Amino acid sequence: MTRTAACCAAAAFLVFPVAGMPTANARGEGDTHIDGIGVETTIDCNNATLFVNGSWNVINATGTCYAVTMQGSGNTVIADTVTDDITVYGSNQTVIFHNGDPYILDRGRELGMTNNINRAP
Repeated sequence: MTRTAACCAAAAFLVFPVAGMPTANARGEGDTHIDGIGVETTIDCNNATLFVNGSWNVINATGTCYAVTMQGSGNTVIADTVTDDITVYGSNQTVIFHNGDPYILDRGRELGMTNNINRAP
């Protein structure tokens, strides 16, 4: 086996198992990704996953979200309905949802950070 072929085989071994793995809780049906700092917007979740990454974003999610996943700090999501889960990484994150019974996973709190994840009154 030539050196080039050996390198390609090693790279394929490392890349393909990871590339084929699905993202946790992502349905892939028009998921919405919001990346930025200070983004303020309203989106229709359309029964898909909302991903928010960055800082100080304010997102109003209408309709039904399959899941909400946040990373960063100081983000706020206000969602009509979340059906599967809410996963939060980082600190000073806020998720308020009106309907649904999602599983809540606060990874930031597990590491000693403060986040607020609550059902709206």
